[in-house]
Amino acid sequence: MDYVSPKEVAGAMMNAAVAKSLLPVKDLLIRSMLSGALLAISVVLAFAAVTQTKIPLIGAMVFPVGFVIIIALGLELVTGSFALVPLAFLEKKISAGTMLKNLFWVFTGNLIGSLLFAFFYWAASTQMGTATTPGAVEQMMITVAEKKTIAYAQIGGAGLATAFVKAILCNWMVCTGVVMGLTSKSTIGKIFCAGMPIFIFFALGYEHAVVNMFVIPAGMMFGAKVSISDWWLYNQLIVTAGNIVGGLVFTGMAVYYTHGKQTEDQELMLQKAA
Repeated sequence: MDYVSPKEVAGAMMNAAVAKSLLPVKDLLIRSMLSGALLAISVVLAFAAVTQTKIPLIGAMVFPVGFVIIIALGLELVTGSFALVPLAFLEKKISAGTMLKNLFWVFTGNLIGSLLFAFFYWAASTQMGTATTPGAVEQMMITVAEKKTIAYAQIGGAGLATAFVKAILCNWMVCTGVVMGLTSKSTIGKIFCAGMPIFIFFALGYEHAVVNMFVIPAGMMFGAKVSISDWWLYNQLIVTAGNIVGGLVFTGMAVYYTHGKQTEDQELMLQKAA
């Protein structure tokens, strides 16, 4: 059978978390840089679909392409790791230092890959800066970058709270996609199961830390009135915090402690009864 039961998925979650924590820095950086670039490519594809069709839902339908490639190739995306690696720490499978080291290098690699693709995309779109009029996709990047930063800044604490809540909702869906990818053994099954929650988060306009590592600096390159401090203070830091809460609490802990941990407790009770 292609379907993997929730009990088996919970075990696979913990195994994946431990395996991720054991990866050397070189592998973490390479895999996470590729993930950052792939997600950036997906953003460009989605924006192209929206500007060409004028139907935002079409953009959400094509956006999961990069995510399912990441899942299929076993690459590293820090937002997905937020649901798994801290879970291994909570279960005392890894140390706090190991957890922080893993998340730091994956975050760093995602950022490098996102920025690198942003520069490549800017260079290709502007013919190395010689074309100064933004196209439809580039104009959309400018608009989105400003909406994700200075629009929040204009309403102060309410803006930061909004970004935080949107980030929780986002990574709840993203990490559900990560876990759903474990519910199938076939490539087609993984693509479909992992892609559904990603479609949801993008369609609803939630905040994803790695997507923002690309779209905000790319918008800045094309002329968005956003500073580096605007990017980090009004989006990147608060969105990363929200992504941690959404991924770990609403997916990692919720799934593991209702299936994996519960199963362990039941087995111990049966052993004692015997």
